[in-house]
This record gives sequence, structure tokens and C-alpha cells, in this order.
Amino acid sequence: MKTKINSKAILITFMIGAFFAILNETLLNIALTELMRVFNVDAPTIQWLVTGFMLVMGVLMPVSALLIQWFTTRQMFIGIMTVFLFGTVIAACAINFSMLLAGRMIQAVGTGLLIPVIMNAFLFIYRPEVRGKIMGTFGLVIMFAPAIGPTLSGVIVDLVGWRWLFITVIPFAVFSILFALKFLENVGEVTRPKVDIFSIILSTIGIGGVVYGFSSAGEDSEGFRSVTIISIILISLISLTMFVWRQLKLDEPLLDVRVFKYNSFSRGISLFVIVIMAMFASEIVMPMYLQGPLGYSAKVAGLLLLPGALLNGVMSPIMGTLFDKYGPRKLIIPGTIVLVGVMIFYSNISTSIPIWSFILVYIALMMSISAIMMPAQTNALNILPQKLYPHGTAIASTLQPIAGALGVSVFVSIMTQSRTNFLEEQSSPISEQLITEAMTYGVHHAYWFALALCVVALLIALFIKKSIAPDFTQA
Repeated sequence: MKTKINSKAILITFMIGAFFAILNETLLNIALTELMRVFNVDAPTIQWLVTGFMLVMGVLMPVSALLIQWFTTRQMFIGIMTVFLFGTVIAACAINFSMLLAGRMIQAVGTGLLIPVIMNAFLFIYRPEVRGKIMGTFGLVIMFAPAIGPTLSGVIVDLVGWRWLFITVIPFAVFSILFALKFLENVGEVTRPKVDIFSIILSTIGIGGVVYGFSSAGEDSEGFRSVTIISIILISLISLTMFVWRQLKLDEPLLDVRVFKYNSFSRGISLFVIVIMAMFASEIVMPMYLQGPLGYSAKVAGLLLLPGALLNGVMSPIMGTLFDKYGPRKLIIPGTIVLVGVMIFYSNISTSIPIWSFILVYIALMMSISAIMMPAQTNALNILPQKLYPHGTAIASTLQPIAGALGVSVFVSIMTQSRTNFLEEQSSPISEQLITEAMTYGVHHAYWFALALCVVALLIALFIKKSIAPDFTQA
């Protein structure tokens, strides 16, 4: 490795590429109704633009550990952004739904591989005592880009049409590639481990099945009562079990699950997963409640949630700096206490609650998430030796879409089933008031489950300790 690395240029390169790649995760959410009309497809079909994106990301992330060890940083980043650009161009030129979906899937290839590559590079470049600030700065991109995606999408679609959702991104993707060609340097080492094809097959079936199964359960009217969905989830879990067993037997595993032998990594990633579940689920359940019983439009509901989402992004680098200064406990423990309080509030929500209190509590939710998520993840990765960096970042990145799909499906399924049970138990005719009560009843049950998860998170947080990297040497 080189003795001097222009870390600022590398950080800027990564931030530019990551912002527009991650922005695409939510950029189409508001435009789905318009795209249904344009391409004459139904809701389950159009939902593949979102579900398929997450599916491809989830499948590719475990493979990132292998690719990071086979190719240089420049090759990976420039290649990833080129693939992303190619997918964006295809989507912008789409003349039918199949072409648009193909473009989205190719975009997802780039987005899915990008985050592990960036996080792995950060672990090599920055010393443990400043990683919190750097990871927090990157967290600003991860949080801010998806937060403004729906709002930006609505404005673009209304003013110039859906194609500009992709056309607008093209020049920035080109600029990111050109900037990387000039300034991006290589970090880490290319070791080229043996490629185990069977491991790739098992991880693809396992991760893909979990993401698809749980995503489908959240969208399907039968949910977890569907034989097809349960079968997919069971097959994927069997495949994942076989994958883990095989990794423990291989001398050069595709994804080294031995990272979980480090207690700090296991605790930090467990917190990370719980927080992701709570965040993704709240971003689905709360808009449904705002648009249902509270009677707000989709755009107004989005605007009511926007302050919390934006503040979450803004606070990420601040929390990272505080993590470097004070360690994880002084952030994560108060954050989980606030998170438990928020879940208690949501589990008692009603239509009589003033909207200003709802906004403040949602802001508290996002603040607590910023105090937990990036510090927990950074502290988890800090304990790993350098040879396990690609595996640690790949596992953390892989668990994000899985936790998101799991959180959404479980929360929505609990809410839907509880609402249905409530209505079935009523002897009086179904009325608007009864539907509102049923929805409120369902939300309460969903957040009772969330409260239980967050209590577990609080117990884990009490055992969090500051991690010390065992063999870090600065590039």
C-alpha cells in the first residue's frame, strides 16, 4: 500500500457515487402509481420495481466480500458505477415495463455492491479513533438520500415526467466515474481467494428467498398464511443453514461467519438489525396510519415524516463525532431508552393525539436511531482484524435489506391480522368508525411486538463496550 493516501479525495468520490446510487432506492416510491398508468400494469407487478431492487441488492452483498479481495478499489468502484450508469440509461429509455424493470435490476447490482466496497475502504484508510465521524458522514448520505427520494420524485414527476427520475441521475453518475478515474486510489490488498461456486449458489437461494419471502408476506393479503410464501422462506432458511455450515468448513470461505465469535461484533450487529427493523417498519406503518384513521393525503403524510428523516441524516455525522469522543455506551444506551419510550407511545396511539406530538415523537424516533445504528455498526467493525474487514462489511450490508424486509413483513402482518380479528369479533355492522378502531387496534399490536424488540435492544446495549482494533496499521 502507498504510504500517503488522499483520504479527502477518496471520501468525496465515495460520497458522490453513493448519494445517487442510494437515492434510487426510494426515488420511484411516489412515482409507482404514475408508472402503473403509463405501462398499464397492476400494483403487484409494479411493486417489483421496489421488491426486485431489494432482492438483487440482498443477493449480491454476500458476494462483495469475494469481489473486494479479487479486484482493486478503483476497479470495483469504477466498475460498479459504470454498471449503475448503464442501468440508469436503460431505465430512462424504457419503452415497456420489462425494459424499465431490467434497468432497475442493473441499477441494483451497482447499489448492492457499492456500500460494502466503501465501508471496507474506510476501515483500511481511517484509524479507529476517527472512524465514527467518517462512518457518520457516510451515514448522512445513507439516511439523507432515501429521505428526500419520495419528495424529489413527486416534484420531478409532476413537473417534467417520470423519465427524468433517471435522466437527472445520469450526469452525476458520469461525473462520479470521471472523478474516480482522476482521484481514487487503491486501498487494502488483492488476495484473490478461491471461488466456491456452491457457496454462491447457497447464499443466492438463501438471501434471495428470505428477502423475497418476507417482502411478499408484507404485500400479500394472506401474509404468512400463504403456503407458497412459507415454503419459500423455509427453503431459503435451509439454504442459509447449509451456507453457514459450509463456510465453517472452508479454508477460504465466501463469507467468513467466524466474525460472530467476536462478542462486540455480534452485539453491535444485533442492535443494528433491531434498529433497521424498527425504522423500516415505522416508515411503512406510520404513513398507513396517517393516511387511514388520521385522514391525511400521501403527500401530506410524507411531509409530516420528512423533518424526522432529514434530522436523522443531519445527526449522523454529529453522532459519529460523539462516538469517537465518548465511545458507544453514552450514545447507544440513551438511544435505546428513547427508542423504548417511542414504542410505548406508538403502542398507545389514537386518533385523538395531536399531530404536533406525533411529529415530535417521530423526530425522537429518528434521533434515537441515529444514536444507535451507525455507532453500533462502527463499534462492531472496529473489533475485527484487517483480514476480516471484507467479511464484516459484507455481513453488515447483507443484513440491512434482510432486516428491512423482515421488519416490514412482520409489522404489517401483525397489524393486518390484528385488524382483521378485531373486525371479525364485532357484532355490529362495519362502519367508518369501526374500521378506524380496527386499524388503531392493529397498530397497537404491531408496536407491542416492536416494544419487545426494543427492550431486547436495551438489554444488549447494557453490555456494549468500546471495541479496540487488534491489528490496525494506517495505510
